[in-house]
Amino acid sequence: MNIFLTLLLAVQLLSALVMIGLILVQHGKGADAGASLGGGSSGAATLFGASGGSNFMSRSTAILATLFLSATLGLAYFGQAPQAEAGTVLETLPAAPPTPADQIPGVPALPAAPATAPAGAGQIPAQ
Repeated sequence: MNIFLTLLLAVQLLSALVMIGLILVQHGKGADAGASLGGGSSGAATLFGASGGSNFMSRSTAILATLFLSATLGLAYFGQAPQAEAGTVLETLPAAPPTPADQIPGVPALPAAPATAPAGAGQIPAQ
């Protein structure tokens, strides 16, 4: 299983690096905005209208993005640590609070809770 996770991680890193390179090399759609708007109606139609067929670089970018996403999902699914037991955190708490006998030697005990309410508690109106 460890080899499979290493392989997925390598696929994810390589696809990310190649995808970054392809995106940086591609020619942007907005790069010809000045020439398109001043070049007549056909230029403005290509800028704001439907684009032509996708070329090799945009298709390979889409394939690499799909590969990156599937490798990420695979790492998230297979990389989870197995849980020891089902249940909530509250079920694992001890039933009774610790007693002074449960104290760690050399560690001072916590002070006891006051028996009376704090001074400002009487000023709170009852509901």
